[in-house]
Amino acid sequence: METYGEEIRRLAEPVVESEAMELICVECLRMKSRWLVRLYLDKEGGVTIEDCSEVSNQLGDLLDVHDIPPGPYTLEVSSPGLNRPIERDQDFMKFKGHKVQIKVREKLEGMKIFRGTLVDFISGNGEKTLVVDVSGRFYRIPMALVAKARLEETV
Repeated sequence: METYGEEIRRLAEPVVESEAMELICVECLRMKSRWLVRLYLDKEGGVTIEDCSEVSNQLGDLLDVHDIPPGPYTLEVSSPGLNRPIERDQDFMKFKGHKVQIKVREKLEGMKIFRGTLVDFISGNGEKTLVVDVSGRFYRIPMALVAKARLEETV
């Protein structure tokens, strides 16, 4: 069964792609009295307020027609910014060599947060693994353990 986030991604991707943008991340969070639906978009040259508004208008109508998520919701559409989330396999491939922060669901080698350079993304035998260099020490992090991943701002 698809989660609301997956259903929203399925509905949003054609809208976003028709506007020559890329859907980076979808968050669907249950708040006290309503849902929060948050989308992060990107495109060559950066996303404008007008881009966000256009996608928001189109997607809001689609979500209403499909009643996803059920009940009242707030829709936020924005650029991912410098600390952009990384979710998809192609993003992990794209950002090899970049500074990242990886948060895992349970401790791995005594740590829950790994800040370092994304060295590799390995996919094979039905398993996916990140290799992260944290101050010269290499950690192999199974994707199944990853709760959140994002680029780290470099100054």
